Amino acid sequence: MTLGREPLASDVAMVMAAGLGKRMRPLTAMTPKPMVKVCGKPMLDHALDRLAYAGVARAVVNVHYLADAIEAHVKRRRAPAVTISDEREQLLETGGGLVKALPLLDADCFFCLNSDAMWLDGPRDVFRQLSIAWDAERMDALLLLVPHMRTHNYRGQGDFHLDPMGRVSRRAPGRVAPFVFSGIQLVHRRLLRDPPAEAKFSTNVFWQRAMEEGRLFGAIHAGEWIEIGEPHHIKPAEELFTRV
Repeated sequence: MTLGREPLASDVAMVMAAGLGKRMRPLTAMTPKPMVKVCGKPMLDHALDRLAYAGVARAVVNVHYLADAIEAHVKRRRAPAVTISDEREQLLETGGGLVKALPLLDADCFFCLNSDAMWLDGPRDVFRQLSIAWDAERMDALLLLVPHMRTHNYRGQGDFHLDPMGRVSRRAPGRVAPFVFSGIQLVHRRLLRDPPAEAKFSTNVFWQRAMEEGRLFGAIHAGEWIEIGEPHHIKPAEELFTRV
């Protein structure tokens, strides 16, 4: 908890940093995507700095591609305290990565964010916004969702719908959905129960079950969100950040 602000639902976070970053080539030929710089700072540091500012004490960072570079970099940090979840032998995707890291997280619930998530907060930081909306009795996961009008660099058709109670449902094939997943969520460890037998799988496996059980919820981001998936996304992102 940070003095003068609402308490957080958790002081632990998982930062997903194991991806190959193929869409960011040639920048990722020799540099892991989380270490690509925006406004002179690696995207991974943007994410970790936001966690530290919010008051999150511990972060687990998973690594695979060019793992040594990421591991050496985070050793310099003091806040949040970083533990590595090592996926050097096999890239496990998002769901498998969460299952592997779960013993290191050591919390009933935790924040989870992509290392390349870039955003501008609204009236509250996103971790407090999720914490205020969180109900551990009803929710297995709470996704931070962005309306199309608050996205930058995004050209997709959206990801999810929300019902009046805040429950999430998927976009139908060939249709448009009003909300985009920001790459940030608050997760209860029960979401990860009974994982698939194969080690490598997507978090979508867990989300689908939670949706069917009415336990996947969404909170609408009050600020801006910037997709950085390709090299040409960096300049518009930097222009946005320097305007505020």
